[in-house]
Amino acid sequence: MMFSKFHKKRSGKRGISPVISSVIMTGAMVAILSVTLAFANNFLWARVAEGDFDSSKQLMHTVGLQIDDVAWTVGRTETIRYASQYGEVVFEPSVLIYNVSVNGESELYETGILMFNLPTSRYSITNDYWENIFPDQNENLTLKGTSAPVARVFAIERTPMPDGKYIRVVVAPSVRVLFSSINSSTNTYYVRMYLPVLSAGESPRLSETLTLTGESVKAYTINNVTSISVTVDFPKGTSDDFDSAFFNFPGDDSEVFDFSAFYSDYANVVLELYLSEVSVGFGLS
Repeated sequence: MMFSKFHKKRSGKRGISPVISSVIMTGAMVAILSVTLAFANNFLWARVAEGDFDSSKQLMHTVGLQIDDVAWTVGRTETIRYASQYGEVVFEPSVLIYNVSVNGESELYETGILMFNLPTSRYSITNDYWENIFPDQNENLTLKGTSAPVARVFAIERTPMPDGKYIRVVVAPSVRVLFSSINSSTNTYYVRMYLPVLSAGESPRLSETLTLTGESVKAYTINNVTSISVTVDFPKGTSDDFDSAFFNFPGDDSEVFDFSAFYSDYANVVLELYLSEVSVGFGLS
């Protein structure tokens, strides 16, 4: 009798249906799989964006060298092609003004810059990140030597800025300086300076091609030089724009050359300044 009551009590309980169990397990597996796929997809595209950034460093390094190739031959053209999933190369005009002062008399030269912009929504390192890419020498405002380039390349992440939130790889024109002496009857010491000025060219269509063209070359010769100073100013520079901290040039954005003592050894110190206009076009070929 007691067994019969106990049996009835147990038989009154109901277990979970096998169909419901299968639905729960299937739903759990789908949820786990969805999370895994979303993580894998985000990880994959993050690596693509990181690859874009790494490739842009080499791209802009090449652009800096190509500027030197076309700058000193009028009419010479170089086209650089690139491929990017998220980033693009843009030209920003009138960002730098170089002031070259000789014996106290100044001339101003305004130039734009080139940037590879990659949205920080796709790839980011940290705000205020800055990295020098090229060249290795970075002690003075000017770059010296026959193998010195005429542009600096660096990476920076600064957000927000008026044109958007990007990590950028920048090509900024710089002054190259060469020194040489001629032992002749005049016993002359030569200082040669080279500065490319980037200007906006034609951009007929959107395309991942960048074309550099040497438009003109001007040469200026000044004798009896006792001092030269080179400084750079930032006409678009504000606390959140293309200011001194953005470019991080060495030497407080200036450099001075004093040749007054040279006249004990040389009869004349001559400055030869070569100024080239290089136009920047997009989608030309």
